Amino acid sequence: MERMVSMYTREDIIRIVEEEGVEFIRLQFTDLGGLLKNVAITAGQLEKALQNRCSFNGAAIDSSVRIEESDMYLYPDLDTFMIVPWRPQQGKVARFMCDIYRKDHTPFEGDCRLLLKKVLKKADEMGYALEVGPEMEFFVYPTDDYGNVNTDTGELAGYFDLAPLDRGENVRRDIVMNLEDMEIGVESSYHEHAPNQHEIDLTYADGLSIADAIQTFRLTAKTLAKRHGLHATFMPKPKNGKEGSGMHLNVSLNDKNGRNLFGDSADPNGLSTLAYHFLGGVIRHLEGMALITNPLVNSYTRLRPGFDAPIYIAWSCANRSTAIRIPSALARNARLELRSPDSVANPYLVLALVLAAGLDGIEHQIMPPPSVDRNIFAMSQEELDAYKIRSYPSSLGDAIRAFENDSFVRQVLGNHVSEKYLKSKKEEWRRYQEYVTDWEIQEYLRKY
Repeated sequence: MERMVSMYTREDIIRIVEEEGVEFIRLQFTDLGGLLKNVAITAGQLEKALQNRCSFNGAAIDSSVRIEESDMYLYPDLDTFMIVPWRPQQGKVARFMCDIYRKDHTPFEGDCRLLLKKVLKKADEMGYALEVGPEMEFFVYPTDDYGNVNTDTGELAGYFDLAPLDRGENVRRDIVMNLEDMEIGVESSYHEHAPNQHEIDLTYADGLSIADAIQTFRLTAKTLAKRHGLHATFMPKPKNGKEGSGMHLNVSLNDKNGRNLFGDSADPNGLSTLAYHFLGGVIRHLEGMALITNPLVNSYTRLRPGFDAPIYIAWSCANRSTAIRIPSALARNARLELRSPDSVANPYLVLALVLAAGLDGIEHQIMPPPSVDRNIFAMSQEELDAYKIRSYPSSLGDAIRAFENDSFVRQVLGNHVSEKYLKSKKEEWRRYQEYVTDWEIQEYLRKY
């Protein structure tokens, strides 16, 4: 879905670049793995970029692209133009988020940003606008002179602790200030539960803006941590025996006038029928989406009992052991909190699937199962069966099989993305299964 009103015209951007002394411009895009990439140009090439004439070798990021068709073009989204605040004030650097098109001006089917825009357009045609507020968790560790990361820091800080217990307070503050300089709103920031773990919550915005903001946030956190002699990582579970990092997504739908459609003060849970149907669609496809929301082998070491992460597919207003929670709020702020995604997940693909699943629930009036208002971790297998509670995939291999079994999820992503993504994850799982881990050496080498 295109934004209704553009913030900038081409003339605005050319004028700002000249007035602000911008010398370098980064044309940024995201690969299927969720990694931010860019082609850098000088200000002298700006008009060429604004005419969508900047190309790059698409075969370098997509092995399925044939050499004779490898020329791809970056189409800058003018509304994403911003000057990067941490770069030098002499010879400033700006950036655009870009969509990827083929030489014949047709959208590249492997572009995850365009895929999200396609689902947002469908929602718009149905009269809905996606609003999202992400909660970004990550770890910050010190590095030595060679860039090696030390996870054994001895930090003792926990939830909401202050310096000197919180050794990352300064870098977290620096990240927040730079985000706000780029007009990315921050709702709150604090030390998380595990040592060296932090959370920064971004303010609600439309789906496309939030996906762009998540990518900008990750780059900002990593760049500024490095300037402090630290390393910021979004790896889901970098430390044994400690909590991992998630990307909780607070999701709602608005109408064309900006009114929240998920709230109903007459309902015991504060939810509208529309919200229940959206919830029903998401729950139906949560297993099939796991390969996207939790894309790494390491993702599933986070999703274990005892570490404040969901391992069962259920929803509740009363507890945090479920994959989806309904936070208490006024009707105008009603939302679903999806707790399963990792901070490394590709935000464009995740939001495209969550929205598509929710819209599927609305179209087919899918009602969710009853809420589970007890601690699921304390329930017996008989009770789990009685409540018809399904388990979340417990490994990348399980997620691969669930993805293959959910034709709806694959249809939303399209054949190109589904096949390429699935191939890369099967290869990742194969390599992991062949690898002898340190745990195996310590457990078995001397014993047997």
